[in-house]
Amino acid sequence: MCGIAGALDLKLQPIANLSLRLDAMNSLQAHRGPDGEGTWQHPRGHLGFAHRRLSTIDLATGDQPMTDRAGNWVILNGEIYNYLELRQELGLENFVTTSDTEAILFAYRKWGGECVNHLRGMFAFVLWDEANQTLFCARDRFGIKPLYYAVVNNQFYFASEAKSLLPFVEHIETDLNGFKDYLAFQFPLGGKTLFKGISELLPAHYMRVRNGVVEIKRYWEVYYHLDFDHPPEYFEERLRALLADSVTFHLRADVPVGAYISGGLDSSIVAALARKENRGEFIGFTGKFSASSDYDESPYARAVADAYDFRLEEIDIQPQDFIAHIRQVIYHLDYPVAGPGSFPQYMVSRLAAKSRKVVLGGQGGDEIFGGYTRYLIAYFEQCIKAAIDGTMENGNFVVTYESIIPNLTALQNYKPLLQEFWREGLFEPMDARYFRLINRAPSLNDEIRWDLLNKYSPFETFKEIFNGQNVRKESYFDLMTHFDFKTLLPALLQVEDRVSMAHGLESRVPFLDHPLVEFAATIPSNIKFKDGTMKQVLKNAMHSLLPPAIAERKDKMGFPTPLTEWIQGPAKDFVHEIFSAACAQDRALIDNRRVLDTLGKEKKFGRNVWGLLSLELWQQEFHDQESKFKRMLKA
Repeated sequence: MCGIAGALDLKLQPIANLSLRLDAMNSLQAHRGPDGEGTWQHPRGHLGFAHRRLSTIDLATGDQPMTDRAGNWVILNGEIYNYLELRQELGLENFVTTSDTEAILFAYRKWGGECVNHLRGMFAFVLWDEANQTLFCARDRFGIKPLYYAVVNNQFYFASEAKSLLPFVEHIETDLNGFKDYLAFQFPLGGKTLFKGISELLPAHYMRVRNGVVEIKRYWEVYYHLDFDHPPEYFEERLRALLADSVTFHLRADVPVGAYISGGLDSSIVAALARKENRGEFIGFTGKFSASSDYDESPYARAVADAYDFRLEEIDIQPQDFIAHIRQVIYHLDYPVAGPGSFPQYMVSRLAAKSRKVVLGGQGGDEIFGGYTRYLIAYFEQCIKAAIDGTMENGNFVVTYESIIPNLTALQNYKPLLQEFWREGLFEPMDARYFRLINRAPSLNDEIRWDLLNKYSPFETFKEIFNGQNVRKESYFDLMTHFDFKTLLPALLQVEDRVSMAHGLESRVPFLDHPLVEFAATIPSNIKFKDGTMKQVLKNAMHSLLPPAIAERKDKMGFPTPLTEWIQGPAKDFVHEIFSAACAQDRALIDNRRVLDTLGKEKKFGRNVWGLLSLELWQQEFHDQESKFKRMLKA
């Protein structure tokens, strides 16, 4: 786990002050690699790599940038978990280190760009192919590790974090299309970012830069080829085996490993499997808000720790922590993000980094197996429609309304959302209904100066992704989870990466192992989501592994944050000062006077204030600090 950056002149001409440029990028990502740094420049001066290292595998000989001694160079952020198997396949005699990074170099020499299909892990890497004068960049299948790029004055820049590219863009400006996406979903779609001129290489894509041309290609896709020939027990048995295998690979490290323990199903499964295999000094980390039981999941986390006999370290997060750290959180995130959970994640990562370099987490289970309550809301409407239309007979795609009714108690706290969802109609096409359910923009009518925005429609981009050709159109459940897998999950993984790497901590996510994900995509929705029970197949598969408090748990909390209470209480003055600042009152796209009027009106668990606060702090940390980034290029 590291930070990577670099520059290439598209005409292969020498880059002026290349050392200064590499140093600027490396310094802005220094937190990603506290254990070392390195740079490499091509002898002709048209290319340079920069690297910050967090040492977790091959502590002695794994420094980067790394060469195969035949003219090719590589820098890697992430981990290639099957590097031991690749070393055997590629010939141990070729290797001079025990690093997973070196495996990429020889995989590329054997398979070229197709090397990515042989890698099992989380990665963003950039490789210079000397023979073909080509820069090859790749990102893992799920977007666990980030990679951003920009083309400025015929020069191609890339980095692990967008902030490292800000010294090179002409001006720090908001991308209006990305901004409209953010207002709708709280994250941009399709490789856009909120910074004009900076793009993100999408998950499961690689990029070649050669002859002055940037070419991007998808190399992996998850296909929902549903298996109707096997009973639930078959899928449960395979899930147990695949999850155990994934955790085994994710435990590969030359440093001790710990785990995030949220008290939810997914992190509990990962921790239990890891503890069964790792009987050494295993530590779990959790956070809580002890002021109210509505925000405290620590008893569930302790149940897992007690059942598997490992130490659990807790942090009791206070409003003073929010006041002290929220600016740093937004700075490290690079962007405003999809929910206030990023703040407590930052605090728990800060705690974990004091005693561990590597932690495992449960990210990905909700998107793979269907863990969000909104799926139940949308599916309930679809059940009613199918009952009216007389199309309930295909149980592979539509659970019956009779069977779903007992599980509707999960919607007790979602009555306002249901009212809003149904207020403007029923039974529209599936894509329009799900977009209406997740679209947050209509609740921001007064605060946003919509007349200054362009005509770009987030719904059109949404439809392209939602109606992808790899999902059967009959399966509403798969369509919803697939959209979130392609969009929300990478946004959450951005948070996972930034809040951990802010403290020099590597976060690994065993649910996001491609053999597991590919298999899960074959499970029919009536097994995954039986009778409207979220993640039913996963719960059944892992029931015996979990303590009763977790296995029988009905309430899903997902690290809720008492942000509304804080903003209307102990953090009120702090937040008012942010929105009252002269710079905040002069924003072009947001009317922060209106925002000030709404601060005391936010409902419990509302996200509007969080989204607007994130936007304002993001502008203060980046847009208002443009001169700071530009000064970094002055010798």
